Amino acid sequence: MKKQRQKTRKVTVRVTPQTAFNLERLMQISGQKTPGRVVDKLVREKMLNLRVQDEGRRG
Repeated sequence: MKKQRQKTRKVTVRVTPQTAFNLERLMQISGQKTPGRVVDKLVREKMLNLRVQDEGRRG
């Protein structure tokens, strides 16, 4: 069984120089290949945290 690749979409993000520097640092620390992958990972983690918080309020 082959692992299928997810479809991707090209998005341009404008950030401050400080954020760009921090993205580069996170890229090196996490071993990601591009800043875009760091952004993907950060967004994924944030969405999971928001989902858990939302479920906590409902239940």
